[in-house]
Order: sequence, then structure tokens, then C-alpha cells
Amino acid sequence: MTAPRNLSAYLEEHTTSGRIDGKLAKLLMTTASACRQISDTIRRGALGDVLGSAGSENVQGETQKKLDVIANDVMVDLLGKSGVVAGLASEEMEAPVIIDGGADRPYLALFDPLDGSSNIDVNISVGTIFSVLRHPAPGTAPQVDAFLQPGARQVCAGFTVYGPATVMVLTLGDGADAFTLDPESGEFVLTTTDITIPEETKEFAINASNQRFWEEPVQRYIADCLAGTTGPRGKNFNMRWVASMVADVYRVLSRGGVFMYPKDHKDPSKPGKLRLMYEANPMSLIVTQAGGAASTAREDILGIQPEALHQRVPVVLGSKNEVLEVTRYHGCGDASKKPAGER
Repeated sequence: MTAPRNLSAYLEEHTTSGRIDGKLAKLLMTTASACRQISDTIRRGALGDVLGSAGSENVQGETQKKLDVIANDVMVDLLGKSGVVAGLASEEMEAPVIIDGGADRPYLALFDPLDGSSNIDVNISVGTIFSVLRHPAPGTAPQVDAFLQPGARQVCAGFTVYGPATVMVLTLGDGADAFTLDPESGEFVLTTTDITIPEETKEFAINASNQRFWEEPVQRYIADCLAGTTGPRGKNFNMRWVASMVADVYRVLSRGGVFMYPKDHKDPSKPGKLRLMYEANPMSLIVTQAGGAASTAREDILGIQPEALHQRVPVVLGSKNEVLEVTRYHGCGDASKKPAGER
């Protein structure tokens, strides 16, 4: 079968085959429209007076950039008017938005409207991450508990990276595909099908400035990677770090690697840095659908029962065998293999 050329045709094919329904297709087309609008705004940069601080903080206590607020408003506005979602949850908002008259609608949408926003002012790639869940009790207005579903229950997930090209990666639960925004037509065009992450890698991404706070297993793992061919791993590794999850994960999807934001002692009150509902769950679904793996280093991310809307977790995801290797350093891997360091 000839691959569909744009997102609309792609979703129509999946709707016709019965893999998804028309309401989900509409939700995803609306999300694409929001991402296209955000992309256009970002491209204006200083010309559009959208750089710099908004002078406010989000629910996480983090300083918001102007584009954080703009991107959040775009997502809330367009998805709220889509007619297919009962509620919305955003990393930038303390509580969900419950759509008036939307109790019978089938879906809930969650999103990080602008991931990596600390990079905006230095013109480095940022992005939007999104996740879709089923409304568990149609006919009733969804409350916070309705959103607290394990990542394995996601209907679909995706992210858009705003870089030299604007690219959307999407999984409907049957693999992962990528679409590139055509600036002339304004359409997302299918450019990569059946993304497959190599099982082996010689590349890792981690924020090395946090090294002094890492737990001992991570200290050993990174030290062994840096030891190269003379160390226990027996091969040379490269390190990459963009400080934008969308960019780092897109690189993993493109050529393999392992992305890590592990548990550390920098802030003992936080079990991890990344948000389960808006970052870890959607990215884990995409990566696993591309043949990779995702873990906290101690448990499967997609199996975690959320306890709070803005819950944080450690994240290790990417090439399957390397994620397993990290879990082994934590004593949680394949028991048939020797513990890390005993090679």
C-alpha cells in the first residue's frame, strides 16, 4: 500500500480500517493545528516579541517564558473547542480544565505545551508533548482522578519538535511514524514510517552538571561508559545533551541512544525531574512502540499508577539493551546476567 502523504490521509486510513475512530482523528488534527500555530509563533522569535520571561511562575514553581504561556493558551483554546475532549491537563496549570457541556465526550488530553523552554532565548530546539486518554466515565464531568491512568492505557501519544524543520512523531499504539511540516502547504507530511530504535548503542544523553547528586549506580554506569574500550563496557561512548527532552528523544528515535534523567539527591523532596503524565508517559509509549524500552531504572514507566497530576519520576529510555544495562546497574535487570562491574 502506498504510504499516505499527509496527516489527514494517514488518519483517514486508520479510521477506515477501524484502528481509530473519527473523534480521535479530529483530536489529532486539532493538535496538529495547534502545533503548527506554535511553530509559526516560535519562528518569529524576537520579531514577534515572544522571547524572555512572562514574569510569572507555573504550578511547578518554575519561571514561565512568554512562549510557555502562549503555547499553553493555544493548546487549551483549540483542543477545548475541538468538541471531542471532556477535559484537558497541562504541565503549566495546577488543575485540569473541565470542558463545559463536554461530559459525554470520549477523550482526555494532556500536554506539555512547550518542552525545553529554557532553550528558547538561545534558539535551540523546543517542542510540544501530548498524550490522549479515554474518559473513564462518559456522562460525568472528569475530575482529577479521571486523568490518573497508567501510561499503558494511553490511546495515543506524540510530540512535535520545533527545530530546523518542524517534525511531529506520533504513535497510535501500532508503531511510531514521523511527519514533517511543509511550510508551503501548512500540512504535516508523512516522512518516516515504522521508526525503529537500534537495540544497541554507544551514545548516552544525561545532564552531567548533576553528577555530584547522582545515586551510586548511575555514577558507576556513567564512569564505565566514559572508560571506553579500556573499561568494563569495552567500547567508546559519545555523550549528547540538548536540555530539551523532545530534541534528545528525537535523536534517540533517529539513530539510537539512551536518554537519562535519573533519580538524584539534588532536591530530596522530588523523586525525579520529569513529569509522569506530560513527559515520561507519552515519550515512553512512543519509544517502546519504536522498539525501545523505558524505565525509572527500577520499574516500567508505563506500568506506574499515577498518584498526582504533576507527579515526577526518574526516566531512562531509548535503545532496549542499554536501558536494560542501566537497570542492571540498579540491581533490577536480567538476573541471569552478572551484576554490573563483574564482567
